[in-house]
Amino acid sequence: MNTIPNYKKIYTDMILMKYPHKMDQCHAILEKNIINSLDVVLLNNILVGVAHNQIRLNTNLRSYDKDTVLYILEYQIEHNLNNRQLAAQFNLSRNTVTKWKRIFYSLTRNDK
Repeated sequence: MNTIPNYKKIYTDMILMKYPHKMDQCHAILEKNIINSLDVVLLNNILVGVAHNQIRLNTNLRSYDKDTVLYILEYQIEHNLNNRQLAAQFNLSRNTVTKWKRIFYSLTRNDK
């Protein structure tokens, strides 16, 4: 059985207890019915910020679900970005973007 944490409740409680002054910035994300992994990354960046020396550590510990990866790849197409620009936008490595494209675009070709 695969259970997903209730990120909406976790972050709402965390904001109310530790960061009540940042509730306005997080409100739009918390109003969603389902919070995905990209939303969790955005909430973390809003709440604790990203120190320049911690960027490398944070990227090593991230994991993305299929919907988030597809959203990021669609964002690339919609905004006409190359892999380097997309990686910079979402704080990813270019190799990660290339790997995702190889995996997800090969899946769509095999589905046809």
